[in-house]
Amino acid sequence: MLPLQQGISLDPQEYIPPLISAGTTVVLFVVAFVVIYLLGKYFVTRAVKRGLRHRDFDETLVGLAVNVTVVVIAVLAVALAATVAGFGVVLAAFATLAGALALAVGFAAQDLIANFVAGVFIIQDEPFTVDDWIEWNGNSGVVREIKLRVTKLDTFDNELVTVPNSELASTAVVNNVANQLRRVSVDFGIGYEDDIEQAREAIIDEGSRIDGVLNDPEPTAPVTSLGDSAVVLSGRIWMEPDESSYGAVRAEFVEAVKERFDAKGIDMPYPNTELSGGLEVTNVEGSEEVTGD
Repeated sequence: MLPLQQGISLDPQEYIPPLISAGTTVVLFVVAFVVIYLLGKYFVTRAVKRGLRHRDFDETLVGLAVNVTVVVIAVLAVALAATVAGFGVVLAAFATLAGALALAVGFAAQDLIANFVAGVFIIQDEPFTVDDWIEWNGNSGVVREIKLRVTKLDTFDNELVTVPNSELASTAVVNNVANQLRRVSVDFGIGYEDDIEQAREAIIDEGSRIDGVLNDPEPTAPVTSLGDSAVVLSGRIWMEPDESSYGAVRAEFVEAVKERFDAKGIDMPYPNTELSGGLEVTNVEGSEEVTGD
């Protein structure tokens, strides 16, 4: 049998105190974490829910805020439990790692975070809601779904458009159906020799005959400009966006007035240009010259 190396003890009694100390520290960490996490989750999440609902926040934002609060509570519970258990070194390493990770994620997800924040404001401020017809940056569509990162819309050609929320939050958005009433304005040009009152009567009469057009406010047709080749009257009728289609009403209005003008012999001139002056043409050899006026 080989002799035992000097300095090494096999007495189990020497290892019991360190094991007990380590076990006590682990148990203390677990107990502290559970107590802090459960108490924080119960009281803080209730306070967050009550506060946001009292201010009439959307339920989507309330649920999001609660989930974020739970994550924050869990992180704080780990930090406080480590402090109570005496894991100073572990806590310092954890804080350093968390800071570096947060910095890396922040740089890598700038656009994602911007869209997320914009989605929160869109849901809360409600510049538009589902089924609204909106226009932005020369585009238009009907809102199908609003998410925290993107908004989905259907175009009038039945195409699906997915728009980042940061784009909608940073530009002017026109909501065509937000108000109870909407005016439909169409410019009609007539000749300078035509009777303005006759044209105005035709525009107002045809506009008032269209289904969905309101009598109050009543249709009007003021002269808005004197163009190069026409006197322009603006036909103005009012409708309720929730009851009638803007596009259908406008198309019917334009067609009805055009047919009425044709029947009444009212001219609808188009721009034309008259050239005057002289013209001189010389051949390549310069042997012949043609002039004209």
